[in-house]
Amino acid sequence: MPIPPPPVPGTLVVDTGRDDQVGEFRGLAGPYWALRPVRGGPEWEAEPRDVRPADPMERLRAEIARRNARSAEGLL
Repeated sequence: MPIPPPPVPGTLVVDTGRDDQVGEFRGLAGPYWALRPVRGGPEWEAEPRDVRPADPMERLRAEIARRNARSAEGLL
């Protein structure tokens, strides 16, 4: 299976190698893709072949989670 081209930084993707965790693409980390949790936290490295674009419902859930986290921190 060929390695897909990296998405634009900030794109929401799903890491199927990590129980379908949604993350924000941050950039390249050697042969891996650096992803960051939507609510914040440390980045992790994912195998590009294990990453797929987030579908519309996954993006909506992630955006709601991001806004809820920011609201709880008083950032909205």
